[in-house]
Amino acid sequence: MSSRAARRLMAVLAHPDDESLGFGGTLARYASQGVDVFLVTATRGDAGRFRGHRAGGPEHPGPEALARIREAELRSAAAALGIRDVALLGYRDGQLDSADPREAIARIAGQLRQHRPEVVVTFGPDGAYGHPDHVAIAQLTTAAVMAAAGAGAHSVSKLYYLAWPDSMWSAYQAAVQTLSTRVDGVERHATPWPDWAITTTIDTTEVWPAVWQAVSCHESQLAAYLPLAKLPPEHHRALWGRQSFYRAMSLVNGGRARETDLFEGVGASP
Repeated sequence: MSSRAARRLMAVLAHPDDESLGFGGTLARYASQGVDVFLVTATRGDAGRFRGHRAGGPEHPGPEALARIREAELRSAAAALGIRDVALLGYRDGQLDSADPREAIARIAGQLRQHRPEVVVTFGPDGAYGHPDHVAIAQLTTAAVMAAAGAGAHSVSKLYYLAWPDSMWSAYQAAVQTLSTRVDGVERHATPWPDWAITTTIDTTEVWPAVWQAVSCHESQLAAYLPLAKLPPEHHRALWGRQSFYRAMSLVNGGRARETDLFEGVGASP
C-alpha cells in the first residue's frame, strides 16, 4: 500500500521465536502492506532446550552451539515474516532482568533512533505468563522509548503491549501446551487480559501461512510445538488470525473505541 510505504514498525522482544509465536501475524501483515518492519531480540535463546532435551544432556549441543542454531532459525523466521532487519543484543537467556538497565535501555534506544519506527510493540508488564525475560523487555523497552525521545532525537508515536484475552490463551494452550514458569518459588501462569482492556485488535487472517512457516523455522524448539503441525488449516487460522494489544502510549490518539490498525492516527492532520 503506497500510503504506508514510509511507515516503520519495530518489535522489541526477548527470545528467538517470540517474534513468530507471539507477534508473527502482526509483523507479517504490516510487512505485506509495505511497512518497514524491524526486530530487536535481546537474547539468542542459549538457555533453551534442544529438540526437547534439557541443557547438560548428551543430546543437547550446549549453550553456545544452541545460541548459534537459534540465531540462524531466528533469521530464517524473520525472512518468512518479511522483517527487514534483525538486531540481536546478545544478553544471556534467562538473565535479562540482571542486565545493566542503563546499558540495555541505551542500546534499545539506539535501535529506535537508528530505525525511527513510528510504532513499537513488545510484551506487557505481565510478561505474558510471567517469564522474567518478557517482563524485563517490557520494562526496558518502555524506558527506551522515553530515552530515545531525549534531546528530540526520535519520538515514537505509539507503544503497544501484547494483550491476549482469555479466548486466545485458551485456544493456544489447548493446541500447544500450558505455559508456566517458576520464579522465586512461585508458579506463574498465563495472564489473560480482560476484553475491556484491549485497545487494539489486528486481523491477521490472510497471513497465517507465513506465521506457520516462521514458527516452523524454529526447528530446535519444535518438540514443544509438534501438536501445531497436526492442526487442520481452520485451527491454524483461528490461532494466528487475530492479535490483540494494549495501547500503552500514544501521541496521536486515545479513547475507548477499539482500533483495528496500529498506525491509527499516525500522520493524521492535527
